[in-house]
Amino acid sequence: GHLQQPEMLNRSILTFFKCVRLKIHRNVSTSWSPVGVVFNAKSWGTVDFFGKNVGLFGVPELSSPEGFQVAQENALKETEHLVQQACTTRPGPQIVQIFDKLSDCLCRVADLADFIKVAHPDPLFREAAEIACLTVGTMVEKLNTNIELCQSLRNLLHDKEAMNSLDPDTRRVAELFMFDFEISGIHLNEKKRKKVVNLNVQILDLNNSFLLGTHLPNKIDRNAIPEHIRHHFAVHKDYIHVNGLHADATDDLVREAAYKIFLYPNPDMLSCLDQLLACRNELAQLVGYDSFAHRSLKGTMAKDPETVMYFLTKLSEKLSERAIKDFRMMEEMKKKVNPTHFELMPWDHSYYSGVVRAERFNIEPGLYSPFFSLGACMDGLNLLFTKILGVSLCVEQPEKGEVWSEDVRKLAVLDETDGLMGYIYCDFFHRPDKPHQDCHFTIRGGRLMENGEYQLPIVVLMLSLPHPTSSSPTLLTPGMMENLFHEMGHAMHSMLGRTRYQHVTGTRCPTDFAEVPSILMEYFASDYRVVRQFARHYQTGEPLPQNMVSRLCASKKVCAAADLQLQIFYSVLDQIYHGHYPLPKSTTEILKEIQEKFYGLPYVQNTAWQLRFSHLVGYGAKYYSYLMSRAVASMVWKQCFMKDPLNRVVGERYRREMLAHGGGKVPMFMVEDMLQKKPSMDDFVDALVSDLDLNFETFFDSE
Repeated sequence: GHLQQPEMLNRSILTFFKCVRLKIHRNVSTSWSPVGVVFNAKSWGTVDFFGKNVGLFGVPELSSPEGFQVAQENALKETEHLVQQACTTRPGPQIVQIFDKLSDCLCRVADLADFIKVAHPDPLFREAAEIACLTVGTMVEKLNTNIELCQSLRNLLHDKEAMNSLDPDTRRVAELFMFDFEISGIHLNEKKRKKVVNLNVQILDLNNSFLLGTHLPNKIDRNAIPEHIRHHFAVHKDYIHVNGLHADATDDLVREAAYKIFLYPNPDMLSCLDQLLACRNELAQLVGYDSFAHRSLKGTMAKDPETVMYFLTKLSEKLSERAIKDFRMMEEMKKKVNPTHFELMPWDHSYYSGVVRAERFNIEPGLYSPFFSLGACMDGLNLLFTKILGVSLCVEQPEKGEVWSEDVRKLAVLDETDGLMGYIYCDFFHRPDKPHQDCHFTIRGGRLMENGEYQLPIVVLMLSLPHPTSSSPTLLTPGMMENLFHEMGHAMHSMLGRTRYQHVTGTRCPTDFAEVPSILMEYFASDYRVVRQFARHYQTGEPLPQNMVSRLCASKKVCAAADLQLQIFYSVLDQIYHGHYPLPKSTTEILKEIQEKFYGLPYVQNTAWQLRFSHLVGYGAKYYSYLMSRAVASMVWKQCFMKDPLNRVVGERYRREMLAHGGGKVPMFMVEDMLQKKPSMDDFVDALVSDLDLNFETFFDSE
């Protein structure tokens, strides 16, 4: 790599000049690192040297929307070539390499297009990306049912000698590719295979219709609503449109009306959900599983629906007393406000838990946010990663055409011994037609290439933060700060999951393990020993007082058992819907029964919350994942990091045992190697329950 030296040097000189061009808020007496300075700068002086458009993410074809056509055609050509190669290669490790290259070739277009179709401000780019997604998606479906291609992999898996010559990573990736074939019904006769393809198309369609329907408003005759609360809703001529639960409205009646109208069952949606569950079940049974849940859970930490139900039921039993106590507290609060109708109802949970929290710990986000300027938080992340992982974040100026909006920042991730690890593009600020949820996108996976070089991973982190103003940088509420840490946890998993195969890179791992690195970051974000490293007032440089952090942590535990109980209810509902088929009752009757058993607040007649459960689409039979990931993160935090969150030895072990493998190792083995013992489902339950009790060590320190 000697040839790269002069260019690197130039680049650093340029970076220096670019940094000088930043307009910085003058009234800052704090010394931020270069990362902090850039994220707190008002504007990002766009430097355009010789004006060559390098294309989105530096992909030359993508300097214009038409380029997607070129990119997808190139990918399809390369695919044909690789398929031929796979079908003529003898059983051995090369087969797996060809398959991975095939996967990489299609994912590089599909993943990038998946992001651009939701995030690009230009509708022409969005449409072109949408078409590319469909084209590549169709190609993937075709490959998953290509018998000749599958046969070349099967020859390898059935060849004892060849299999014994493979290292564990290669063997696992070969098995994962085979699993993809099997869930596409490759082993079936032609008639059944056609059926599988048709079911997949139908499911895609039903998914889209259901997802659309979960967000659609319900309307009601305006006279059906008392006049004094009508102004809370959108009025169109003679109808009132309700487009959400208004869960935080202060007026009980507004929340009640919104709940009953928004959740009123729509017959088309009920039938859409029934069809979706029926198709999913039929698909699972066709390819040899007892139920869709059995198919979904293969390869996860939980392994099967029985284990998931054991975990959820046990957790519910252990929590029930605490949850009842929480609901009682909320009810007392409601009684004060509303002495005649004080029975706690489902539309009260979110609002009254907030009221209880505010009464006990008046956490005013505005008091915290001056200490959490975006620059300070990025500085904190950089410090944390440098200390525990030996990795730092370095700002690079994107070239012309590389980013889709000029407020996107590009970070290079540098390892102190191995150099450049990959790139994180930070799309942090609010834009009119940008999706609201915070998320992490893999744009390109890492893999070892034939020439011995490593293909660097590229990811995007998307948030919706307010823009800096003329007088202050972007200031984050404690919730936004925690979300930033959470998403950065995903990004580091992608950067450090340095696998040989792209198919298992970074976050390409089972869903119930994928949230572990991100949730673990939330524990760091609420530990004073970490927070005090970066939380300083953007004007005075004064550090955030410790008691403010203690109060924030204590406030998070208020009504936490009830919140957990709600998540258990959703998780169980998802399991039952995807379990043994045909369902014993209608989806609404099941909802009523599960709600009474696993939630504790009464079911309301003529409502169908399940029709607003949008996670049924992306997380079918896997909604429990978040709870299980939280349990693992909690155990890792308590047993490894809590004693000293900035401990490099523990950080290195975490990187080696949990981040480095991506999805290339059985998830439960990673957890065992990290904890240095074999945890049971009961251990997971205990970890979640013990999180609810106030953490006295940090609490006493603060007094």
